[in-house]
Amino acid sequence: MSNARFSGTESYVATDDLMMAVNAAITLERPLLVKGEPGTGKTMLAEEIARSLGRPLIGWHIKSTTKAARGLYEYDAVARLRDSQLGDDRVKDIGNYIVKGKLWEAFESDVQPILLIDEIDKADIEFPNDLLQELDRMEFYVYETQQTIKARQRPIIIITSNNEKELPDAFLRRCFFHYIRFPDADVMETIVKVHFPNIKKHLLAEALQSFFELRELPGLKKKPSTSELLDWIKLLVADDIPPEALREKDSRKAIPKLYGALLKNEQDMHLFERLVFMTRRTGAN
Repeated sequence: MSNARFSGTESYVATDDLMMAVNAAITLERPLLVKGEPGTGKTMLAEEIARSLGRPLIGWHIKSTTKAARGLYEYDAVARLRDSQLGDDRVKDIGNYIVKGKLWEAFESDVQPILLIDEIDKADIEFPNDLLQELDRMEFYVYETQQTIKARQRPIIIITSNNEKELPDAFLRRCFFHYIRFPDADVMETIVKVHFPNIKKHLLAEALQSFFELRELPGLKKKPSTSELLDWIKLLVADDIPPEALREKDSRKAIPKLYGALLKNEQDMHLFERLVFMTRRTGAN
């Protein structure tokens, strides 16, 4: 059992319940399944745990076409056939054509690694179940070489999901679950100050108020996330936008500055522009 304890880092603001969840998963030696809105720092959590604990990070980023077996290993039969046609002596050892996957890499690590299985919900529904035995037993069998690969030590496993599809019950039972709630205004202020310690107080206040008002806009297709807020503030600071510009009511001037960093589709931008136009008309009357 690992005696590692996660307490956040200087660049990652972790709430008490998130730190508790990470440390509970480590103690129980179970994967930590992290859900939450895109942009709430799920992937970054694994990176910061690795940095905090001084452990190597092994990232397995899942796509819709990813198969569970690829995380164990792949047998490159095409390369072996090509080499046999060329008379290459490498073909005598089938091990030369075994490509190690991310689980194999984690199992072989001399130091307990952080294994990130990122966006597991992008794969097909059978993907999580296909990993159950390997994650339970911490071993798998390589049929081509007739060898069993066992973990030298159990990795700390972080699994992220954007809730695009439900995960199987059998898989969920084996995980410790945590949902990262979207930060409230106080936590968000702390996060921004970590990244922009010298930001002007009034600019920060206006930016946060505008940001949270935007997130509450009825009919918004994609709410802006923490990462998008940080991008927006970076632009505001770089262009030295004055705080009052974010509250501009003059219809002759542009809508509040640089909102393209927050809104990522034309439907939301048109909705926002209509809201600004109506607000300005109301203010003019």
